[in-house]
Amino acid sequence: MKYLNLVKLSVGTDSVDTLDEWQKTKRAQTDDGFSHHVTRMWPKREKEILAGGSIFWVIKGAIQARQQIVRFDEVIGADGIRRCDFVLAPELIRTQSALRRPFQGWRYLKLEDSPPDLPKGRKAEEPLPTELAMALAEIGVI
Repeated sequence: MKYLNLVKLSVGTDSVDTLDEWQKTKRAQTDDGFSHHVTRMWPKREKEILAGGSIFWVIKGAIQARQQIVRFDEVIGADGIRRCDFVLAPELIRTQSALRRPFQGWRYLKLEDSPPDLPKGRKAEEPLPTELAMALAEIGVI
């Protein structure tokens, strides 16, 4: 079965390193060793995502990292509203940079549209000049 990914803005994050540090702090407050992200909406295509999908994080206008999605847990808030807890593997995997415009919530991301991982141990890739990257984005190349 082909799997499906998700893409989400990491609001207030300056870099993959700051996202990693924030998640480490949050993981220290739990006893399961996983990272968690709670959202209002439950993915309708849950089975496709759980077949191997990841959440790709948009940081400063570009996808820069991903995390494997382990499962979805139901969480009922103090307000009685049902929410979806994305249970994520603790490791952030850096990806090739892919520009993304701002959006709210999360979106499905097809496998063929997902940026590839960077080689293990590589922190970043040599970025394209900003003008070139924006021009390519305008015509839909990146």
